[in-house]
Amino acid sequence: MRVSFCGSLQVQVLPISRNCFLTLPPVLLAVYLWSSQIAPAQQPPPRADSMVVTGTWEPLTLDELDRSVTVLPLRQYELLMNSWIDVLRLDPSVDLRERAANGVQSDISIRGANFGQTLVLLNGIRISDAQSGHHNLDLPVPMSGIARVEVLRGSGSTLYGSDAVGGVINIITDAPEFSELRMRTSAGNFGVNQESGSVTLVRRTVAEQITFSRDFSSGFRADRDYRNLAFGSSTHWLSGVGASDVTLAYDDRPFGADQFYGNFNSWEDTKTWFASLRQAIGQDTQASLSFRRHSDLFVLFRDRPQIFTNHHAVESYVGTLRRTERFSENVRLHYGGEFYRDAIVSNNLGNHERKYGAGYASIDVRALKRFSFAAGIRENVYGSRNVESSPSISGGVWLNSRLKLRASASHAFRLPTYTDLYYHDPANLGSPNLRPERAWSYETGAEWTPGPRFRADVALFHRRERDGIDYVRRSPADIWRATNVSRLRFTGVEAALDVRLSTAHALALRYTAIHGGQAAFTDLFSKYVFNYPSQSAVAEWRGSFFHGLAARTRVGVLNRRARQPYALWDFYGTWTEHALRPFLQLTNITSTRYEEIPGVILPGRAVLVGVEWFAGRK
Repeated sequence: MRVSFCGSLQVQVLPISRNCFLTLPPVLLAVYLWSSQIAPAQQPPPRADSMVVTGTWEPLTLDELDRSVTVLPLRQYELLMNSWIDVLRLDPSVDLRERAANGVQSDISIRGANFGQTLVLLNGIRISDAQSGHHNLDLPVPMSGIARVEVLRGSGSTLYGSDAVGGVINIITDAPEFSELRMRTSAGNFGVNQESGSVTLVRRTVAEQITFSRDFSSGFRADRDYRNLAFGSSTHWLSGVGASDVTLAYDDRPFGADQFYGNFNSWEDTKTWFASLRQAIGQDTQASLSFRRHSDLFVLFRDRPQIFTNHHAVESYVGTLRRTERFSENVRLHYGGEFYRDAIVSNNLGNHERKYGAGYASIDVRALKRFSFAAGIRENVYGSRNVESSPSISGGVWLNSRLKLRASASHAFRLPTYTDLYYHDPANLGSPNLRPERAWSYETGAEWTPGPRFRADVALFHRRERDGIDYVRRSPADIWRATNVSRLRFTGVEAALDVRLSTAHALALRYTAIHGGQAAFTDLFSKYVFNYPSQSAVAEWRGSFFHGLAARTRVGVLNRRARQPYALWDFYGTWTEHALRPFLQLTNITSTRYEEIPGVILPGRAVLVGVEWFAGRK
């Protein structure tokens, strides 16, 4: 068996504002905007000193990080994207394996790890699904509520616990900086029609944003129709205690699932409810609580649901308390604790519950533009007094003001999902005796910034896995069985180059190569572990012109193991000079025939045309 991979690179970063939002009826918000004599306003340009919050205990500038982090801005490029998942395609270390367009259902991996080994966060709060990693990207927040996406490449279990083996995806909904109203509609081939909008109110210490989106398609082929519906509310306010953030969201996505799980004309409907509260207590302490409910209705044969139908419902609760002690200007101690509980009710998997907790501490020492060092450990307790330790160490040194070297080593683990443990159908069988996955990750890299318009980054990484979880079989006639696979090894290189050609034009080039393998079970067929690109490259250009014209184009090339390489070319354009903003989106322009998951054909050339109405005041 062998592996494949993906890579990464930095994109221009958005300034960090804090989260925002308070729940007022949309009618009242619209009245407020109208009474304020709103006028069109342009998005402020990104600042170079923007902060990063993923892969670090407290916000740091990008050049101060000792880990590989990609920052993918979304808010100011919203008309140049069709889905928030589009930004993930700008990082070749992130492997998206979509089963349908526009994020209907997608698996995601980082640096060759399988889809269950990528942790997904919303504002630093875990939303990865305990039933199955197939649902990790069921994000209930509409795209208009997302400011940016940050990607930590490499192990993150010391910071975030279970699942962060290959990396972490952190979706961030920073507070907007001014009141505005947006309404958007579009239509395209394959029966696609979309509507979305957001209403935002910013008043002194309170900010509220309400968002919604609807995405419908009759399908580019039989049993590939879908309907995504999402609502979100985010509230931010400042008080004498500290910043408070409340997020409420709901998502419903029924879709035709032909060939998704085998040679069946299946159908599926997933729903997500999410609520979270984050509360700063002074400058150095933060607490958070969150609730997530996810339901999954699966029908193996759409035209004969009585043959095989599953219904699963998972509820998850997460509570965290974090604190920082500032010993001096350059030395920090970060520590805290977390508690998790999840439970599932399922006609197939049965009814189960598990609780687990963690305590962690990390020391951080740094001198700006000279050196940095961090060492930490997390103790995770689960089950019948089972303990999993996740230590990490990282450091960086500036050889001069333009060149920085960095290195890190970290341990990660992943608890099996309920599907891994208990699932059964005519083609797949889980195992209740699975052991948790464990891995050590090592990385070294260099960043070169010779000027404000040029940034280069290169990284070498290696991951050694023990008890990896995969579905395997000995012959095509056998069923897939969940199994612990030992001695997996992944080695890769990432290279990235960002060039600001002018104040209005930017170019990004990124490349990732991965080689993986194992020393055991070579006589078995693997379902998930060895389906990643051995090479992946992305070239992106974006720019703006006179009279508010803006455009973005991306070319991505993937070479998956045992399959032919293929290239995808997309183009996006918009005109933002007036309150009515038309846009055009062309995806898979060359109508390339390709599959990201074997047997699941993806759409050919697609055209989407629409208009957004925008009104706001600074």
